[in-house]
Amino acid sequence: MFLKKLWWKLLGAALILIVLNRGLLTPLKHGIVDLSPTRSQAGATAIFEVFAYNSHYDRDPGSVRAYLRPHRPASPHREGDLLLAASTVDVRSATHLRLKFDLPAFLPDPQKLAAFTLIVDSPGDGPAVLPGKLIIGQDSIQVEEGIRAWTSRGSPEFSEWRKHWFPYRNILVETIRNTFFHVSLWFAMFLLLALSVYYSFRYLRQPLVDFDLRAFALVRTAMLFGLLGCLTGSLWARYTWETWWTTDIKLNMAALTLLIYLAYWVLRLSIEDPDRRRRISAAYNAFALATVIPLIFVLPRLTDSLHPGSGGNPAIGADDMDNALRMIFYPSVVGFMLLGLWMASLLYRVDRVEIRLDEGENIF
Repeated sequence: MFLKKLWWKLLGAALILIVLNRGLLTPLKHGIVDLSPTRSQAGATAIFEVFAYNSHYDRDPGSVRAYLRPHRPASPHREGDLLLAASTVDVRSATHLRLKFDLPAFLPDPQKLAAFTLIVDSPGDGPAVLPGKLIIGQDSIQVEEGIRAWTSRGSPEFSEWRKHWFPYRNILVETIRNTFFHVSLWFAMFLLLALSVYYSFRYLRQPLVDFDLRAFALVRTAMLFGLLGCLTGSLWARYTWETWWTTDIKLNMAALTLLIYLAYWVLRLSIEDPDRRRRISAAYNAFALATVIPLIFVLPRLTDSLHPGSGGNPAIGADDMDNALRMIFYPSVVGFMLLGLWMASLLYRVDRVEIRLDEGENIF
């Protein structure tokens, strides 16, 4: 019987431990940090310095290959064939390459300036991509001639990467691990708020003190998770946006959410009559969640936003996550939800004991 009541707590603790272990210790895949110079001219011999992250080029320098590919090709159906191989790949160190490209006189693009993606493939590290960083200009435009010049003679086979390492994302780099904490905390917060509203409705229908205490405990735990979500988000912003806070609508709506629930707490403290406090708190709690949902999930999607999941910027999609991240992210969400429920149950039990001591009788 004891284990039947304890299993979900043990599961939550185990999931959090797994997330801490795998989420913090799993390395990132090979990625390209920078390319210099970032501009060149068609028909020229271009030499580029390439700097990578978590690469081991010096282990097998003769097998490292590099390619340029149009970022937005004029003929999308030919995209896979439009590759220009580097004529020379000089491995300077484990993370530094010097590449030489003999650029054709014409580009497979109808514009004077076109963006190109760099691909570096290493047998020990797998392929890495730096999208659209290189800009190449051309004096005259001959798209068909450019397509012929850039068409690869046989599609190269890139190295397979079988290790379940986390993806390298430019700007994010190691901070991509914060996905397991910042995002999961907010998911757990909304679960706790939804459950608190459930108990508030139950109290309004049947005014038992037990329902009010459960709702209050869930709201307090949700506020803690929301505060931690804001702190981890602010830390994330510092390393990706170079500021602790911005005027981004999603960030401001998150702060407003915490203020709304802070007002719920202040409301409870300001009303002395217990029955009146519980009724008003239950009604306010339902109103608060109904207000927060459009603030967090609707308004940010109507405007441009740096934050993923807003303004056409997708979240938890192929551009943000891969299967290696999902294997840790979803257990993280479940783990924080169970941890939040555990913490709320402890708060509820403390409040219940305090009321019993104050009232001197069983009012439940």
